[in-house]
Amino acid sequence: MKRAGQKGVAGTDAPGTSQTSKKQKTSLYGSGFGVSEPCTSMDWGSLPHHVILRVFQFLTLVDRARASSVCRRWNEVFHIPDLWRRFEFELSQPATSYLKSTHPDLIQQIIKRHADHLQYVSFKVDSSTESAEAACDILSQLVNCSIKTLGLISTAKPSFMNVSKAHFASALTVVFVNSKSLSSIKIDDTPLDDPSLKVLVANNSDTLKLLKMSSCPHVSPAGILCVADQCHGLKELALNYYILSDELLLALSSEKHVDLEHLRIDVVSENPGQVQFHTIKKQSWDALVKHSPKVNIVMYFFLYEDEFDAFFREETPVTHLYFGRAVSKAMLGRIGMNCPRLIELVVCANGLQPLDDELIQIAERCKNLTAMGLGECEVTCRGFIEFVKMCGGRLTQLSIMEEVLIPDSDYSLDRLHLEVSKHLGRMWFPDMMPTW
Repeated sequence: MKRAGQKGVAGTDAPGTSQTSKKQKTSLYGSGFGVSEPCTSMDWGSLPHHVILRVFQFLTLVDRARASSVCRRWNEVFHIPDLWRRFEFELSQPATSYLKSTHPDLIQQIIKRHADHLQYVSFKVDSSTESAEAACDILSQLVNCSIKTLGLISTAKPSFMNVSKAHFASALTVVFVNSKSLSSIKIDDTPLDDPSLKVLVANNSDTLKLLKMSSCPHVSPAGILCVADQCHGLKELALNYYILSDELLLALSSEKHVDLEHLRIDVVSENPGQVQFHTIKKQSWDALVKHSPKVNIVMYFFLYEDEFDAFFREETPVTHLYFGRAVSKAMLGRIGMNCPRLIELVVCANGLQPLDDELIQIAERCKNLTAMGLGECEVTCRGFIEFVKMCGGRLTQLSIMEEVLIPDSDYSLDRLHLEVSKHLGRMWFPDMMPTW
């Protein structure tokens, strides 16, 4: 039996409940219980250092600098060495770029106070020469650094190529000489040259594990051979085909070297119809694979059809192949015959002749194939299903444009996806051409 004045509805005041305790609950749980009352007791300056540090790591440099003025504690965190080990400089011209450029005054503060803390550094520049030159100016000031990873990234056209070779080499030399512990370098599309590589090797041969230097026209086969001869811990290498040689592969296969894990080769036509590509001997490829049996050999081709003569006439241990331009039926037939280690094949264009026989031959001989992509090509539905049937469930990636597939008397497009799905062991549909 309820006493007079006592409310019996759930959620109403019980006897002895004070207004103070009500407010404490409301303040603690906020509007989730139907009461919207702002919390005014939060002291941002009392957050633990590791929490503030984590917040700062998600901020751009400008926002990080602004946040450092919140209070003395935040300013202290702003200068913790851990915060400056990984940093990306963004350099751009406001009139030509969408990037937010790092303010020059802040850059100077970073160099003055944190150059010796920087370990993982990248420079992202827009298409202007001024931005690339500014990046070189900053590199030239890193005399007290101990950088482990360096990346030079052009977001549009390769603007570093417009910087004078002397200016670029001088800037890199400062880092190569002072760091002593470089392990990873990505300097594609730059005026890197042989003398710069020799400085790199002289100071970092014991630590260098990854070197990406595609499209560096001033580097010669002798320059990259110097790296292979001295950097015995090299794990990943990316370069242009014109500096690939039998001597380089044999150097990477010597007993001094640990196993190479990734070799990426860009085969690019600089002067269409005017360059005759050299051939790498089968014995040189065999030596590399014998020394590093699990090495991934990745080749990107940007050639015209009449420039493929030097490739895949003998067995080649390539694992990943990407064709950015049209490639002939004959070339794909050679791949089926001579690339037994092939794992992934992407063909952007071929022509108007069905590739049924070539795909079936690839399925027969390339027992490691797990990924296939076809763009502007033609394959009959019957031939495509035969290819999938032979590969079976090992095809983990299969990207085929619907326009590639030619219906025949046995299979329509509607039936095709059911048959392919059955052999793959999962639901599959061809890719659709976007309409926007």
